[in-house]
Amino acid sequence: MLKLLPAQAKDLPFIVATYNETIPSHMVTADLTPVTVAQRKAWFAQHNEQYPLWLLMQDEQPAGWVSLSQYSDRAAYADTVEISIYIDEHFRQQGLGSQTIKLVEPLAKQRGLKVIISRIFGHNPGSLHLFTKMGYEHWGHMPKIALLAGREADLEVYGKHLD
Repeated sequence: MLKLLPAQAKDLPFIVATYNETIPSHMVTADLTPVTVAQRKAWFAQHNEQYPLWLLMQDEQPAGWVSLSQYSDRAAYADTVEISIYIDEHFRQQGLGSQTIKLVEPLAKQRGLKVIISRIFGHNPGSLHLFTKMGYEHWGHMPKIALLAGREADLEVYGKHLD
């Protein structure tokens, strides 16, 4: 059974390693080279009770992580977050993405958050399918906004109101 645990500083090496696993595929992140734990410390520190970072635990093993990050530092967007889900390569294709979203949404509502958005590359059918299946709507299309391994990539924005 999947559980969410608040991420702690000691979890940062696992979080970074899981993130770095996705970089070579150019499917998930716009980073082109691996990041270090030191580079991610400031990002880690931005997460708090309102904008949490959780470790995904499957059968007492870390299986990935999920974060709800502040969408913007402008006050009118305080109740809007961006979700990021990264699953360790050994736990992919097991339905953890759907389970994670089901667990996160009520926790977001408890925090008074009202909107969750996800930014997904247009060439990532798995994530596009996941968020569509979970009731997220297509809210935006940004054509050729990124250059990944010499290939231009579109960015799609999906969103959901938590009411």
